[in-house]
Amino acid sequence: MARHVIAAVDELPPGTRKFLEIDGRPIAVFNIKGEYFGLMNRCPHQGAALCEGPLIGLAQSSDPGEIEYTKLGEIIRCPWHGWEFDIRTGQSYCDPRRFRVKAYPAHVEPGASVVKGPYVAETIPVSIESDYVVVDL
Repeated sequence: MARHVIAAVDELPPGTRKFLEIDGRPIAVFNIKGEYFGLMNRCPHQGAALCEGPLIGLAQSSDPGEIEYTKLGEIIRCPWHGWEFDIRTGQSYCDPRRFRVKAYPAHVEPGASVVKGPYVAETIPVSIESDYVVVDL
């Protein structure tokens, strides 16, 4: 699995998401309370840009008339048809046995480990074969 550096931590504060394309795949990375999660930005139902939908919570009930809201900001709702997926796992809450969204692990690494070398630059031979007119203003 290839690593891709996508942003500095301060560019993705809690409660935000970043859209990008990696190797031709539309991906969104979410910061949920300081934890990072990546999801394929495509709803398996009909291909909508899933991660452009609202972040919501999960309504659960253990007894009739008792509703508890959990996972606030951890469920993404498809903007086209309202299908819901867990950002942490990609699990569908509409049909969990048949549908899920591809989840990608995301984490924070110290800057020194991301930028350490050695780097090798590609070199290309260059020659200038003509004179140029230059105007000094």
